[in-house]
Amino acid sequence: MSFLKRMKEKLMGGPAKEEPVVEVTEQEVPVQEEEPQKALPEVEATVEEVVEEVKPEPVIEQPKEEPVEEVIEEVKNEVAEVEVEQPVEQEEQKGWFKSAFSITEKFKTGLSKTRDSFTSKVNDLVARYRTVDEDFFEELEEVLLQADVGFETVMELIEVLRYEVQKKNIKSTDGIQALISEKLVEIYEKAGEDSIELNLQPKGELTVILFVGVNGVGKTTTIGKLAHRLKSEGRSVMLAAGDTFRAGAIDQLQVWGDRVGVEVIKQSEGSDPAAVMYDAVHAAKNRGVDVLICDTAGRLQNKVNLMKELEKVNRIISREVPNAPHEVLLALDATTGQNALVQAQTFKEATNVTGIVLTKLDGTAKGGIVIAIRNKLHIPVKFVGLGEQMDDLQPFDAERYVYGLFADALDEQLEKEELED
Repeated sequence: MSFLKRMKEKLMGGPAKEEPVVEVTEQEVPVQEEEPQKALPEVEATVEEVVEEVKPEPVIEQPKEEPVEEVIEEVKNEVAEVEVEQPVEQEEQKGWFKSAFSITEKFKTGLSKTRDSFTSKVNDLVARYRTVDEDFFEELEEVLLQADVGFETVMELIEVLRYEVQKKNIKSTDGIQALISEKLVEIYEKAGEDSIELNLQPKGELTVILFVGVNGVGKTTTIGKLAHRLKSEGRSVMLAAGDTFRAGAIDQLQVWGDRVGVEVIKQSEGSDPAAVMYDAVHAAKNRGVDVLICDTAGRLQNKVNLMKELEKVNRIISREVPNAPHEVLLALDATTGQNALVQAQTFKEATNVTGIVLTKLDGTAKGGIVIAIRNKLHIPVKFVGLGEQMDDLQPFDAERYVYGLFADALDEQLEKEELED
């Protein structure tokens, strides 16, 4: 079975266990999951989140006074005014198919900006170069770099493509997108075999997830979405407001806690983050909570202070819960491109990052940063943000990601293969 057929079978759900494969026409494909979620807007940051320039002093600056109360009230009002989308009536389909198709469509839709930019350039190359030659590879290299795939990854990909073209004696550029897709998946998976699954303890045992990342990357919003996801899976969740330095951060997390329906453990602004974590861990243990998600400050103006603070928070958590935190998730903004790599390296030095959550992937035309991060840092991308709705935080899947990049071209190539068969 070809790479395209294997990928398509997986993306569309594959054969259901002990059930016949359901053939679905284009008109029958549902556009909603079985239990449609409310369409919610991204909760905007309550105050402007910026990373200040590096200060030479080792002293952490206190946040400036901001009219936080007014902004928080405005955010609450905006959230309250959201109308609930009514579910679209669809013909009954097997749950496994609906879920797989819906997730695949989220990747396809979420990567539309990158696909429109990246794939159109690749298609233009294929149209101008009917044969695979050195000029074609040079231009392809430039297109990949512009998509933020990363220099080292691009060099590796081009080298692999040259080898495959020579080995299989490929002359025409027809179907080259499928070959690029296959090799991108192989490069991503070769970077490591770390699980993309969250390291969740059995229900009844406390799992502690620590979130890190600079201000402005959508960290608090992602925490709210992850809390919603875990709660929908039947786990009890609690949030800890450990970002006590950014004005409005505590209130912003509380807005999400209220919206999702989970308790938020907090103290006043300027409090010791480690003290908040201590209170939160004890509260979670006393209430028998399954998952505690901890927010942290995102200051990078003084890396020494950042590292000391994260070390202290980690020490408190691990002292109260052996082997915790079970996950340290780094939130990165996909729209920042190569700058996200710099942030990732800094936090990797400060704490043991176990996974990356790449936010705002739907908002960039340079979605190749996913491959660059994985190949450069060898840290698995565990979740990606593909939109503003509550269920648009999705577990990362390399094949769905690549399909999202080349959807139209891959569908066309697969159709050709099926006709030839």
